[in-house]
Amino acid sequence: MLHPQAQALLDFMQDNRVSPTHTLPPGEARRLYRERRSVVQPPPPEVAEARSLEANVQGRTIGLRLYRPLGSAAAEALPVLVYYHGGGWVIGDLDTHDTLCRELANGSGCAVVAVDYRLGPEHRFPAAVDDALGALRWVHEHAGELALDGRRMAVGGDSAGGNLAAVMAIAARDLQGPPLRFQLLIYPATDMRRSAASHQALGQGYLLTSDTMRYFHDHYIDDPAHDLDWRASPLLHGNLGGLPPAFVITAGYDPLRDEGLQYAQRLSAAGGRAAQVCFERQIHGFIVMGRLIDEANVAVQLCAAQLRQALAAD
Repeated sequence: MLHPQAQALLDFMQDNRVSPTHTLPPGEARRLYRERRSVVQPPPPEVAEARSLEANVQGRTIGLRLYRPLGSAAAEALPVLVYYHGGGWVIGDLDTHDTLCRELANGSGCAVVAVDYRLGPEHRFPAAVDDALGALRWVHEHAGELALDGRRMAVGGDSAGGNLAAVMAIAARDLQGPPLRFQLLIYPATDMRRSAASHQALGQGYLLTSDTMRYFHDHYIDDPAHDLDWRASPLLHGNLGGLPPAFVITAGYDPLRDEGLQYAQRLSAAGGRAAQVCFERQIHGFIVMGRLIDEANVAVQLCAAQLRQALAAD
């Protein structure tokens, strides 16, 4: 059954006639997503440092935000998670996922670098992929001056960000770097064809709907052939062997549930290490809703613990 706290949130949205994302222009959808974080997210915890950075990559500037956990020394070379926010490649930014990145940094003892990649429809596929890879390489190249340990790196993200993190793990393998030790995939989108059974069973009534997924897809993907490109659909890559260990979280009432499970299964079948945990009573997007949903805070703690273990010093 759906968790009562998740059900209460859905009821509140229906009773207050909150406009579904797919009915809004992208700019308005972004503004409302940013504003709603104060309603659903816990207060942002204090960290040792939260600093804005700019990565200059191939003539463009990518905004970053570096978090260092409480208790860390400024000169300590910390392991680092490069994090890609969710939002369907259309909405979301450094602020919408600020609290989550702070929580992950404090909980894991690792630094976190959040990436403000380009969004659709202004910048369509593969712009987000290009920014994600450019930022990852930049962090690795500048690790020393940022007091980061370039030998202990991970990628992570939620939803669309989980998609980008999975793609980065494959790209880093195929391009011989940067070296990655871990991938944190929170209800990732892994197959742009949206054909898994959970899309049919859970496409209405649980926050992320088929209409909203179509809205995100069509604002990001402008050629149906791109659905088959592994940079958009990492599940379709022919070789998922030799990738860093993965921790995959899914939600039981999420249309993306089966895609995440299938991806974890493919990673395991290819000989990799992949742990998958399904929060059976939860909806898509729940991990940033810790003010309203208790299991969100448990999920964050699990992610932080896995990250701490994966990036521990040799």
